[in-house]
Amino acid sequence: MVVGAALVGIVVTMAYPNLPSLEALTDYRPKIPLRIYSADGQLIGEFGEERRAVVRIQDVPAVMKQAILSAEDERFYQHGGIDTLGILRAAVANLTSGGKRQGASTITMQVARNFYLSSEKTLTRKLYEALLSFKIEHSLSKDQILELYINQIYLGQRAYGFASAAQIYYGKPIKDLTVAEAAMLAGLPKAPSAYNPVANPKRARLRQQYVLRRMHELGFITDKQQQEALEQPLVVKRDANAFAVHAEYVTEMARQMVAERFPDDVYTRGYKVITTLNTADQEAAYNALRRGVLDYDRRHGYRGAEAFMDMKDVSGDNDEAFDEFLADHPDSDDLAAAVVLAADAKQIKVYKRGGEILTLTGDAIKFAQRMLDEKAPPNKRLRRGALVRLAKADKGGWQIAQLPEVEAAFVAVSPKDGAIQALIGGFDFNRNKYNHVTQAWRQPGSSFKPFIYSAALEKGFTPASVINDEPLTIPASQTGSTAWEPKNYDGKYEGPMRMRTALAKSKNLVSIRILQAIGTHYAQDYVTRFGFDADKHPPYLTMALGAGSVTPWQMVSAYAVFANGGYRIRPYVVKEIRDERGQLLAQAEPVQAGDENIRAIDARNAYLMDSMLRDVTIYGTAAKASVQLKRRDLAGKTGTTNDYVDAWFCGYQMSTTACTWIGYDQPKRIGETGGAAALPVWIGYMSRALRDVPEETRPTPEGLTAVDVVNERRGGTVKEFFYNENVPAQIPPEPKDDGAKPVD
Repeated sequence: MVVGAALVGIVVTMAYPNLPSLEALTDYRPKIPLRIYSADGQLIGEFGEERRAVVRIQDVPAVMKQAILSAEDERFYQHGGIDTLGILRAAVANLTSGGKRQGASTITMQVARNFYLSSEKTLTRKLYEALLSFKIEHSLSKDQILELYINQIYLGQRAYGFASAAQIYYGKPIKDLTVAEAAMLAGLPKAPSAYNPVANPKRARLRQQYVLRRMHELGFITDKQQQEALEQPLVVKRDANAFAVHAEYVTEMARQMVAERFPDDVYTRGYKVITTLNTADQEAAYNALRRGVLDYDRRHGYRGAEAFMDMKDVSGDNDEAFDEFLADHPDSDDLAAAVVLAADAKQIKVYKRGGEILTLTGDAIKFAQRMLDEKAPPNKRLRRGALVRLAKADKGGWQIAQLPEVEAAFVAVSPKDGAIQALIGGFDFNRNKYNHVTQAWRQPGSSFKPFIYSAALEKGFTPASVINDEPLTIPASQTGSTAWEPKNYDGKYEGPMRMRTALAKSKNLVSIRILQAIGTHYAQDYVTRFGFDADKHPPYLTMALGAGSVTPWQMVSAYAVFANGGYRIRPYVVKEIRDERGQLLAQAEPVQAGDENIRAIDARNAYLMDSMLRDVTIYGTAAKASVQLKRRDLAGKTGTTNDYVDAWFCGYQMSTTACTWIGYDQPKRIGETGGAAALPVWIGYMSRALRDVPEETRPTPEGLTAVDVVNERRGGTVKEFFYNENVPAQIPPEPKDDGAKPVD
């Protein structure tokens, strides 16, 4: 024994000076991912190899510390790095059980191993681990060691540290964990893959029960707390990449911006990006767009099976092959994938991911009825092996649905400074990462007409100007190719009408005559004031019908000019960027509407256009906006392109401007107008965004003269405003409305 002790002393004496420096611990700099937040502090995105959130020991709740100590090292605050009693207890347990069953690693030893050593089971590694533990205990306080452990340990699902695990597994900060949740997380360090509540919920539950029992034995929780924790159902996030807010397109925009500006270590330095998004508005936009697209898709019929599973080697209705097949067909949020087990005209039996078997009848299968017929195309007919989608029905239960083929985009901006309030770049980011808000160049159709009308006001036109709504032929000499005979969407013509009425009813022939009068080159130059590219809008009469190219990003900023009184704001989505210590690295400096340096159009022009665009939502092509939202301070314009390829609605209330687009990535007919397809999405969003916003009336700017004008279409006399220099000597009455309904 003396010789052995001497040898150990010699080894320790020689090895201790060669131990590594503790700089990695004293100057702890873990790999912290790039994190993206909403303006109100919600985590909306994360990018990095390791998902980690560093938390100070004083910010770790007592229940989490107690659960960790109970599971890993109950005598942590008593031992000096190595728990002699724990080693003896483990040795006895291993001897009596006939094999190596129990370990005796302390939290300090785990810190030493995680930072400096491998996981190989050798005497040399164990010796160095013990020596390092003594050195760590000599250099750091117990709380410092526990803080390192809490932040460094791997807990599965790419989660490093308990703060990150709380967010990944439960979608909540560590301070909000319950006893049951803390016990579940505390059980993970022993074997993250074996006790992972996502991959192995049963084993994770057994491990949690052990931790709760130890917490109770050590006096950390009462009988009642233990029982309540055992009975608490744990709702674990199945998707580690899911966040509380659907903002994938925005987080990708922010990621690209930060990576371009700070390319070095962008995913490990812990950069914190604060966006301009409001989480409630963002969720409202996401839900409104999803509902609008699914409603449109449902109106156009069921297309049949999405794919087919090879069933030749499948036995029974609970074969593991079903889940293997469904793994290649992920759910799209609330659209769940399922495999048909049996189908006839009266019912469909399906296997849903996870082993749930459902039988659908009646209204639940009505949507898919024609694909249950034996005469349906074989490659689309619903039969055993067919892949279908399920959605929750309004009255509860599941019903047959389908993934839409059509795409959509929605963006809302503050017209005061350009802060993006909500942005949805497509129906499902995981399926299509193409951001239609910023990348999709599409024809705007009639939603572009307001900019032509605005140009006309600067050329002496007024809202009371009367223009003829009659057929028109443009000769080949003016088109450069063949003669052009434009038509109104409904094929009807109402004769002379005021410019105000023509915009509300979206009369194509009136818009073309206005553009003829002011000149195409003038209009092409004028629209650049709103941020449009001149080369994307050739100086032809088709410009009056929105035949150029725009993005939803351009459209929402252009409509903001009308919303804010004539100022061209610059939309932005990143408010500030901070480093891992919270130091400000970059900050947006938006110019506010009201700064005359960014004036785009005359305040009088903006006022008159706002007045006409409000008529669109009161009695024009978007009248259901004011009806459904029950307010009269809304303004906007529908848009439908030639052959119903693109559908738009862009509009605003003074506090927010928003734009919706719906169409196919490969342009083809959608068969609906902007008022039918796009406007419902805008209304759905505004119903939430304007919930607590009072109606606002725009003050009349100087330089306008009010005149009573006879308007037989609307019955009686109305007050119309004119530029002081353009007040007409005589204003003829507008002819009566023939009752034709607006179509665009």
